[in-house]
Amino acid sequence: LVQFVQSAGGSVQAGGSLRLSCVTSGDFVSTEYTCVWIRQAPGKEREGVATINSVNRTKYADSVKGRFTISHEKPMSTLYLQMNSLQPEDTAMYYCAAKWGYALDQNPKIYDYWGQGTQVTVSS
Repeated sequence: LVQFVQSAGGSVQAGGSLRLSCVTSGDFVSTEYTCVWIRQAPGKEREGVATINSVNRTKYADSVKGRFTISHEKPMSTLYLQMNSLQPEDTAMYYCAAKWGYALDQNPKIYDYWGQGTQVTVSS
């Protein structure tokens, strides 16, 4: 069983930075996995914003490219999302999630293991 516990989010002004973390409790026994940060803003669908796999390949949504950085400690124990130059449109509930396999797919529906979510609020 793989479980995630997320750190608290926060509130910042536009242009500020936050770092989210997500600690695993369980066994990532496979060496082939992919982790993702997914967000959901009020009234919108969930959106995968940053993905990393166990061979350190990454993929970002266009909306966060150049501002967000995903990283992890290996063997998989903690997943991070460094968010810089935050904008009000980044306001959302953020979730970490994982699946087995290398594919850097950002579709939230294919991820099997989820954190509890944490709120990020950016004011203008």
